[in-house]
Amino acid sequence: MGHVVAGIGCSHAPSIAHAYDHRLTEEAPWKPLFTAFARAHQWLQQQKPDVLIVIYNDHVDQYFFDAWPTFTIGVAGEYEIADEGWGQRNFPVIPGHRIFAQHLATRMVDDGFDLTASQRMILDHGFLSPMPLLNQDWVVPIIPMTINVVQPPLPTPKRCWALGETLGRAVTSFSENLRVVIVGTGGLSHQLTGTAFGTVYPEWDRKFLQLLEEAPHELTTYSMADFACLGGDHSIEVVQWIAMRAALPMTAKMELKFYYPYGLMGYGIMGFRAE
Repeated sequence: MGHVVAGIGCSHAPSIAHAYDHRLTEEAPWKPLFTAFARAHQWLQQQKPDVLIVIYNDHVDQYFFDAWPTFTIGVAGEYEIADEGWGQRNFPVIPGHRIFAQHLATRMVDDGFDLTASQRMILDHGFLSPMPLLNQDWVVPIIPMTINVVQPPLPTPKRCWALGETLGRAVTSFSENLRVVIVGTGGLSHQLTGTAFGTVYPEWDRKFLQLLEEAPHELTTYSMADFACLGGDHSIEVVQWIAMRAALPMTAKMELKFYYPYGLMGYGIMGFRAE
C-alpha cells in the first residue's frame, strides 16, 4: 500500500527562483534561506520518497479567470515549464507518475471529493521556486495539485483541510508499496498590492508555524479573510501548508523548522516525519 512518510511546507516566491537562476544563493541576504533549503533537501533524501505530491497554486499560467477550478490534480506522465513572461527556465520536462495520479484522482472522487483531473499541466513558480532545491535533477517523480487562491469563490481553510485528509486516505488505498512525501507550497506573509505593499507580518508567521506544529486543526477555524488580515492578501496561500498537514497522521513529528523575514515576504520551511 501507499505510505505517507513525510510532509514539507515551504514558501514559493518568484524571488527564490530569481536568486537561484542568477547565482545569488551565496550572497549575504539570500544565504540563510538557501542554506535552509539545502538542509531540507538532505532531510527529504533521508525519507527515501518514491513520489512527491506537490500542492501549490497556479498564477494565471495553467488557468485563467474565465474558468478557474477550485482543486486540481495532474494525471500526466510529464509536465512542462511555464513561461511567466521572461522565457522558460532552463529545466527539462518534469517526470510525473501517471498510474498513481490516476488512482488518487479516482479514489478522491469516489470518496466524495470532486476535483479536476488535468491531463496536461504547465508548472509555474508556485511549483518551480522551491522544487529544484528540494528535488534536484527531478530524481523523484511528482504529482502536482492546485488550490484556487486567486479567483472567487475561494475554498475555505476547512475545505482545504478536508482535501488533505481525503488525499491521505487515497494514498493508503494504493495497492503498490510507495513511499510518498506531501509538499505544500506558498506564503508566508506578503502583500503585493495596495497601500500595505511589501508589508511582512513576522509575528503572525511565527504563530502560524507554531499552530501547524502544535494544533494544526485549529487553523480550520480561520477564514480566508482572517488569513488576509493577519498576513496580507497573498498570504492565503498558506492553505496549501494546511492541506499538506492534513494529509499526514496527527502523530507526525516536526523535525525541520526555519523562518526568515526578508524583502517582501516571510520565508518558511517545515518538515514533518510521519513514520
